[in-house]
Amino acid sequence: MAIPATQMRPGMIIKHNNELHAVFSVEHRTPGNLRAFIQAKLRNLRTGAMFEHRFRSPDPIDRVVVDEIPMEFLYNDGDDFYFMNTENYEQTNLKRDMLGDAVEYLTANLQITVSFFDGVAVGIELPQTVELTVVETEPGLKSATASSVTKPAKLETGLTVQVPPFINEGEKIRVDTAEGAYLSRA
Repeated sequence: MAIPATQMRPGMIIKHNNELHAVFSVEHRTPGNLRAFIQAKLRNLRTGAMFEHRFRSPDPIDRVVVDEIPMEFLYNDGDDFYFMNTENYEQTNLKRDMLGDAVEYLTANLQITVSFFDGVAVGIELPQTVELTVVETEPGLKSATASSVTKPAKLETGLTVQVPPFINEGEKIRVDTAEGAYLSRA
């Protein structure tokens, strides 16, 4: 199934150069007067090798059809992340190196989709947005309104995003999983 490169998301499984690859991270770049491109970090599922590749925005990407099972994230123990099948309650554990940047969006009880290819878990697909709690940021300004000014905020999973100045510690915010960017208060 071919999709445009702009619809690539972390955790997807794609076919690139006749090999299966897991998408680790996706960054949409628009340099000055040049055409936009997608910088993707890929991991070869057969060899485990990591590399970066540039895709033009309209490039067709072959998304591999895998068995997608709805699961719920339970917890992590070091580099092991545990997921439960919501239908039969079986648990699956995946390693941090296989999940890539997706670990920065995982919170307890988050509903996700785990992709299986030939009976082996090969990746996860995150929801479009997740709600995370701000654990560390500079104090908010009462008179601040939404503007182009931002400040860094560390979230409960360790992810750092740029937020408007009126966001305070302890607030829940909505984060886009494709770009890793602040969207709104939750």
